[in-house]
Amino acid sequence: MSDWLHNLPVWAMALVVFGFTYLLAIAVFLGVTALATEERAKSFKTISPGMLPVLGIMFGLFVAFTAAQVWNDGDRAAAAVSREASALRAAMLLAAGLPAENEAKLRGLVRDYVEHSATVEWPMMARQTASLRAAPPALVEALQLVVAIAPQGEGQQNAQREIISALQSALDARRQRIIVSQAEVNRVKWWCLYLQAICELLVIAIVHCDNRLASAIALALFATGVAASVLLIAAHDRPFTGQISIGPEPLLQIMPSDLTSR
Repeated sequence: MSDWLHNLPVWAMALVVFGFTYLLAIAVFLGVTALATEERAKSFKTISPGMLPVLGIMFGLFVAFTAAQVWNDGDRAAAAVSREASALRAAMLLAAGLPAENEAKLRGLVRDYVEHSATVEWPMMARQTASLRAAPPALVEALQLVVAIAPQGEGQQNAQREIISALQSALDARRQRIIVSQAEVNRVKWWCLYLQAICELLVIAIVHCDNRLASAIALALFATGVAASVLLIAAHDRPFTGQISIGPEPLLQIMPSDLTSR
């Protein structure tokens, strides 16, 4: 789907999706009604109503498979952000085992990285333009800083090793969230989903062509179900885009006092 649709508030997205789906249902209703003359109506009535549950099940499977991808992408994105925040938090706690000067510099670098992620990377992920080509300077500098420390005693040696591991875990989690930010339901799946819905709408209209009121009610009910399914998937399609998206709050909570003071 288009970027402009994903960036709409949920209520506006609902208006677009429901409006488009109802327009399809109206077009099907008017088209079948116009074609259902005496001769064609008799031919239409020979179509078995047994096609309705078959097509309905097929549409349901389309929705289930598409939704499964969306939920999986959302879970992966949330897990990556949580893992990144946990790794950075662990590095901050372990920094107390380093010399005071190195501890202060490490905290400042992590703070800069969090601010850059929240203010620069998150909008880029929302637009699906974030890239893995350039490593985050602040986090790379933090890793180089810790590696260059000459530990004094076993305590600092253990702290250095654990901090390096935590920073590497944060870098890997960042890579994962940027990769997941590119995920979305492709256009072929959307076209197939709506094509299946149109087939079901056509069969509903044809089977009820001799009763316009029943046809209109059945079409409206099924169109509502289609629109609700599409809205649910579209609202969660891109994990970092739209009103219902994963934000940088877990990262911002790592050093709230430092971040709010700047």
